[in-house]
Amino acid sequence: METWWNQSSTDDFILLGIFSHSPTDIILFSVVMVVFTVALWGNILLIFLIYIDPRLHTPMYFFLSQLSLMDLMLVCTNVPKMAVNFLSGRKSISFVGCGIQIGLFVCVGGSEGLLLGLMAFDRYVAISYPLHDPILMNQKVCLQIVGSSWAFGVIDGLVQMAVVMTFPYCGVRVVNHFFCEMLSLLKLACVDTSLFEKVIFVCCIFMLLLPFSIIVASYARILGAVLRMNSAQSRKKALATCSSHLTAVSFFYGAAMFIYLRPRRYRAPSHDKVVSIFYTVLTPMLNPLIYSLRNREVMGALRKGLDRCRIGSQH
Repeated sequence: METWWNQSSTDDFILLGIFSHSPTDIILFSVVMVVFTVALWGNILLIFLIYIDPRLHTPMYFFLSQLSLMDLMLVCTNVPKMAVNFLSGRKSISFVGCGIQIGLFVCVGGSEGLLLGLMAFDRYVAISYPLHDPILMNQKVCLQIVGSSWAFGVIDGLVQMAVVMTFPYCGVRVVNHFFCEMLSLLKLACVDTSLFEKVIFVCCIFMLLLPFSIIVASYARILGAVLRMNSAQSRKKALATCSSHLTAVSFFYGAAMFIYLRPRRYRAPSHDKVVSIFYTVLTPMLNPLIYSLRNREVMGALRKGLDRCRIGSQH
């Protein structure tokens, strides 16, 4: 860490960013900032509603509150720095700041990927064993699931950050991205990083495909349980509870697999930057909307909260 602080004053990186100052890009930047604002307040509101409404004190909503916390951290890791650089005209980021961005991004991304996978298992238990759900998914199990997700992400983030930031970087330190994205940074290293990149590729396969396998297996069993239901109303309710999670999974894993599981020869910086905006800003905005607008319990909690505010203001 001491080495980081000694280097930070002279060894800044330059982030090329994604937007120029053309009229079109200014409009696009404004759209991104609107999406960022909606993502920020949408996730804060969802966490608050889950905290204050006793009806939402269930395993599914506990996991959802943690997902919203991860999304909050994700949008705040990269977007504010990008906005400051765009508005000020400065494009630099310190050596320490770059390392922190990498660590937080990998940590939150890994944690969210694993949590989404384990949330699928929760949906399987709730639909297949509704009478045993409170016992199988008790408070201790829920805390273990969330704790393991965070621990997995933190360890992965710290390890990757430590390795990437110990490589020597020389020449003009220009990162062709709007944040310190690890693969973009490795292109500037003065040494051969191909072995580490192969290790990262294997880790990404593990981090993405393991939770994805849990999701596929869980939903295969859920589908079997739904088809065995006699009531059409029960089938409709079961599918409704899963549709929000499936939508969130599709957005998250679709973008992540596009960026990190493609062969190197097919990667283009311009494509990666656009998909990264989708991955780091749009998906965190969509998650609270997907889970709230399509969920009667969350909308009920929101109406209840608004009624309290209106009554309080009248008094």
